[in-house]
Amino acid sequence: MVDSTAGMPDPGRVGTAVAVIDTRGTVTGWTKAAEELLGRSSAEVVGRSAALLLMPRRAARDLSEWAGRARLREPWSGTTELRGKDGKSVRASVEALPLSGGARTDWFVMATAVPGASPRMPPRIPLAASLLARSPICVSIRDGDGRYIWANEEARRWDRLIRERWPGRGTPELSPGHEGRAVKALIRQVFETGIPVIEREQRWTVRVEDGENGEDREDDELVLSSTYFRLDGPDGRPLGVCSLATDISKSDGRKHLLVLSEASKSIGTALDVMKTAQELADFAVPRLADYITVDLAESVPIGGEPLQRLTSPDQRVPVFRRAGAASIHPGMPESLWDIGDVVFVPPSSPFTRALCSRQSHYEPVIDLSPGTWVDQDPDRLRTIRATGMHSLVIVPLQARGTLLGEAVFVRNDNRMAFSRDDLLLFEELAGRAALSLDNARRFTRERAASLALQRNLLPRRLAGGERMEVASRYLPADSHEGVGGDWFDALHLPGGRVGLVVGDVVGHGINAAARMGQFRTVVRTLAELDLPPHELLARLDRLVVRLTEQDSGEDGGAGGGLWSQTMGGTCVYAVYDPATRICTMARAGHPPPAVVHPDGGVTFPDLPAGTPIGMGLTSYRPFSMELPEGSIIALYTDGLIESRDADLDEGLSRLGAALARPGLPLEELCSEVIAAMTRNPRRASGAALPDAVMPQPSPDDIALLLARTHGLESGSPPRAAHRV
Repeated sequence: MVDSTAGMPDPGRVGTAVAVIDTRGTVTGWTKAAEELLGRSSAEVVGRSAALLLMPRRAARDLSEWAGRARLREPWSGTTELRGKDGKSVRASVEALPLSGGARTDWFVMATAVPGASPRMPPRIPLAASLLARSPICVSIRDGDGRYIWANEEARRWDRLIRERWPGRGTPELSPGHEGRAVKALIRQVFETGIPVIEREQRWTVRVEDGENGEDREDDELVLSSTYFRLDGPDGRPLGVCSLATDISKSDGRKHLLVLSEASKSIGTALDVMKTAQELADFAVPRLADYITVDLAESVPIGGEPLQRLTSPDQRVPVFRRAGAASIHPGMPESLWDIGDVVFVPPSSPFTRALCSRQSHYEPVIDLSPGTWVDQDPDRLRTIRATGMHSLVIVPLQARGTLLGEAVFVRNDNRMAFSRDDLLLFEELAGRAALSLDNARRFTRERAASLALQRNLLPRRLAGGERMEVASRYLPADSHEGVGGDWFDALHLPGGRVGLVVGDVVGHGINAAARMGQFRTVVRTLAELDLPPHELLARLDRLVVRLTEQDSGEDGGAGGGLWSQTMGGTCVYAVYDPATRICTMARAGHPPPAVVHPDGGVTFPDLPAGTPIGMGLTSYRPFSMELPEGSIIALYTDGLIESRDADLDEGLSRLGAALARPGLPLEELCSEVIAAMTRNPRRASGAALPDAVMPQPSPDDIALLLARTHGLESGSPPRAAHRV
């Protein structure tokens, strides 16, 4: 008879007898291994009662136990005596698995001779213990309805619910949710069609026992690669579905995805070229390499003299500047250059070839034999030998068609050479890091241009005349948005009067800096008309609205001019008359000025707030107060008093405390106020436009204008403030 277990894995190859027995106890399938074990051919056994295969003294007991298990559809295993040909006893380890197919249950029976039990069988380890139970692959058998009828130890180890409750349970019961229902549908499909499903990826939430306290943790997830195939009976009728699953949660492909995911969170956290380069180096060591350098080309300026102008006494040429480096060894003995240094390489080295070809250099084992590239680079050769470098990968850093530099990955302590998979990972990582570097490069370039424009448009020298001393500070924002539109000015008016103005244009970047220059020019022009502060702001508001409308086009869409963009802003304008010691002020949505009296008291005059410039409401009202000689008026932008962790009132209180030192020279007081308000331990430069950048990032630009009054004669105590 032909082997009736066709479609199953052939256990006969490992000497295990397999038979299929139906619900009535009739043998319906018989393998060649079973024939070898008991000496009975298929023709002698198939179609007859299974009792024929048991020794008479054990038959009644074994069949009774089997019948009880059969009613419950539970697996059965144990050691029994089988009856061979001529009635000879063969002691064997037997395991029976129920295979449900519709209303009836057939049994898949495996028997392996116990060592020494039969002279014709060599000593063997039982299949259930060796091949299935101890297999590192998860093996399970389910019936046509997806219910578990057998699972090996590996499957039960993965999930305690399978171990404790698996007999007769279905996949959705053990793993509720979409994935459980999908697996049940897939098993039904394989059971009905007989078409196997190969290496289907599945996510499986498992309950794993905690080794320390014995409790279950339900948040572990496995990613499995599962194969499903049908088990058929001797008549071709499907009996069940066998699944083989392996855990690919930690496969190389998934590990690479996890590495790239972590890299996206660690690299490019700030729009700073040097910081981004160092973040790449710190991320890769020791995770991916023992030593890494990030060297940037001329297209990414990081300070110092241009590389094109540098020369070398030997055959090497200046190609890069070192922007980042990391090593598993303290002191970084592998590095010949420090951060910021110029990196020299021979023209024929793999570093220059990778730069010119834009192709990665992969050298799993560094070749130190004579005639190789290291002969032309003796310094590197000595370092390679001294530190044990043995594997090298050089990856160009390029983004948006621009070559930015190279990342060099090295191993020395780790004796494993870099693989092709490592090379692919490095190239993907370098590509993502290059995008962050290019973003930082573009931001740095635009910020430098914006700052240059801002500085050129702001007044280089401020003078208040003989009767007013002025000092100012401007600090650009250190944020992703770039330089803002803060500005200030001091204007000489007829009659010896002085106009003081501080404004803040909406937006950041070059456009904001350009609009700031336009604002300042318009205010200077209107000031020449000798208008009161509230009228000047009203005219400025109407002019901005009109220019915006003209630039927006007939269809109402935005045009191409600067005025067509958001041209709004805030402004405060004050005019001081030394003859009367009266200061008249008006503001358009701007923070109120501060007044420091000669005795050190600081007040914030209650000016009507007004609406920001560009709204077209022209709702501005003046406010006047008398200032005695030696008073200080402070105009500023909101960046000085606003912060993410404090409200406006707290900012005004801190500013008042910082200003309450009227005896200081005005320039020194200006620096002290900036230092106090920015929590900067280092005093701001005495220049109107300091080059120093604050240690703590500032979310907005800061402009500060201080003016100390000098009247025509010694003054009397200040009069009460009053509105006009």
